[in-house]
Amino acid sequence: MPHLTPDTLANYADVLVWALRTSRAVPFKNGELVLLRFDMAATPLAEAVYAALMDAHLHPLPQAMPTSFMQAQHFGNSSFGQLTFAQPGLCDLHRATAGVVTILAPDDLGSLSEVDPSSIDEGEKSELRAARVLDRRRRAGLLGSTVCLYPTSALAKASGMPLPEYAERLARACLLFMPDPVGQWKRVRKELADIAKWLDSLKIERLHIESENMDLTLCPGDKRRFVGFTGRNVPGFELYLAPDWRTVSGVYYADQPSIRWGRQVSKVRLEFHGGIAVNVQAAQGEAFLAGRVESDGGARRVGEFSLTDNRISRVKRFMAHTLLDENYGGEAGNCHIALGGASAASFAGPPQELTAEREEELGFNSSHMHWDLVNTEKKRVTALLPGGGRRAIYEDGQFLL
Repeated sequence: MPHLTPDTLANYADVLVWALRTSRAVPFKNGELVLLRFDMAATPLAEAVYAALMDAHLHPLPQAMPTSFMQAQHFGNSSFGQLTFAQPGLCDLHRATAGVVTILAPDDLGSLSEVDPSSIDEGEKSELRAARVLDRRRRAGLLGSTVCLYPTSALAKASGMPLPEYAERLARACLLFMPDPVGQWKRVRKELADIAKWLDSLKIERLHIESENMDLTLCPGDKRRFVGFTGRNVPGFELYLAPDWRTVSGVYYADQPSIRWGRQVSKVRLEFHGGIAVNVQAAQGEAFLAGRVESDGGARRVGEFSLTDNRISRVKRFMAHTLLDENYGGEAGNCHIALGGASAASFAGPPQELTAEREEELGFNSSHMHWDLVNTEKKRVTALLPGGGRRAIYEDGQFLL
C-alpha cells in the first residue's frame, strides 16, 4: 500500500519542479539536464517527479543513491583507497547540470552508528571537489536545486508515530492537501519575503535571544540579509541569516533531539566566547558532538541563525529529520543555529562577489559541516537598533511586526 496517493504524489512533484525553478536565478531552457537523485524507498515520488520534468521539456537523469547498508559498507568496511575514491566524470557531469532534485527516504537511521565518524568525514571530503562545481554554478545563477523527504518506516519509528500518520503529517507540512499546493507555496514565499524585508529595514546591529535555558547574542554583520523560502528545501518555513560568527557570545540550548550519522544527540548546551563554542555539553551523544566540533576549524563556529513563525509553519511535532525539524512551528515556534558552514544566500550582494577572501573579511563561517540544532522553548528575541534603540522582534513563536 503506497504511503502517499497518486494525486498527492503528483502534487508533490509539481511543488518540487516549481521549487527547482524558483531556486535558479535564470529560467530553465528546454532540454537542460536535471539530476534526479533519490533513495530507493522514494521510487514512487521519483517517478512522479520524472514525469513532471518530462512535461517541463527537461532531461531528467535518474540516479539511485546508496542504501543505508551500502553507506555502512562504504564508510565502515573500506580501504583508504575505496573510502576516498572519486567517481570518474562526476565533475564533468556537474558542469553540464542545470538542476538537481534530491529525494531523501532513509531506510535505517542507525546504520552508521557503529562507524568511526572520522571515516565518514574522510569519505565525505572526497566528494567535495564535485560538490564545489555545483556550488560555483549555483553562485553564478546557473543551477537550481531542491531537497525533500519521503516517508519511511525508519523515520516514523524514530519520531514515535505509525507510518500512515507520519506520511500524512509530512504531506500536510508540504501543503500537498491544499487545492493548489504551488499557489499556497507562492503565498508562503511572499509572506516570508515581506517579513525578511521588514527585518532588513530595521538595520539590526545585534540580536539577543532569551529562553529558559538560553541567553545568546550575535550580530548579523555587514552585507547581510534575512532569507526566506528559496526553493532549495521543501518544506521551507524558516527565516534565516548567516551571522558574523565572530560576534556570537553566551549560551545556546537545543532541546529538540538531532539525529546525525546514526547517533541521536539531545539537550545540547553550547557556551560561546569570541564566536567559538568553548564548552560543549549534551545529555545524550556528548562524545559524538565533541568529536564533530573538532572536525575542522569552522565546526565550533556558527554559520546560521534562524527563526520560524508558528502561524506560518505546518510542522507541528518532532519528525526525526532536520529537513522538517528545522521548520518546527509548534506552540512556541523555533529558533536554531547551525554549527559550521554559512549560506551564501544571506550575502546582500551578487553571489559571485562572495569569494573566500570576502567571506573571511565579513565573518561568513567556513566549514564542510553544517549541523542544525533546534530550540523549541518559549523565547524572546530583541534587536539592538542604530542609535541604541531596542525592539522585540519575536516572542512566543511569532514575529512582532
